[in-house]
Amino acid sequence: MSFIHRGINTFLLFELISGLALTLRYMFRPKVTINYPYEKGRLSPRFRGEHVLRRYPNGEERCISCKLCEAICPAQAITIEGDEREDGSRRTTRYDIDMTKCIYCGFCEEACPVDAIVEGPNFEFATETREELMYDKQKLLANGARWETEIAERLSIDAPYR
Repeated sequence: MSFIHRGINTFLLFELISGLALTLRYMFRPKVTINYPYEKGRLSPRFRGEHVLRRYPNGEERCISCKLCEAICPAQAITIEGDEREDGSRRTTRYDIDMTKCIYCGFCEEACPVDAIVEGPNFEFATETREELMYDKQKLLANGARWETEIAERLSIDAPYR
């Protein structure tokens, strides 16, 4: 019986007709693609992009040189050196991230007690040389100044789940 059924389907080109019907059905629906360089898709609040160092609203840097992010980094991409200031608080003198080693796991962001190191919304940071992907403290703070509003909004949206 299946031999006859298969012969009828082959003779009537049933598979071809069903494929054409599927094509016609999707042809008249709205397109789901975007024109990438000119249109950007929505990013999740938990997206992990380029690293940034944040500052407090008064301009003081947040990092207290506790070195938790350096200790938890599985790729050992973070290097921190810190000193004690005159008022007794600790601040970093050196904060380097080797972005060629980074695996964007987000452990550094989760380990930080003061939300100093955050992975921001920027995913377009391609470079031509490896040296440009060695981020120092000044580059990280500049990234923080550039993306602070988006980062603060992302952290406020994600706050109930942390």
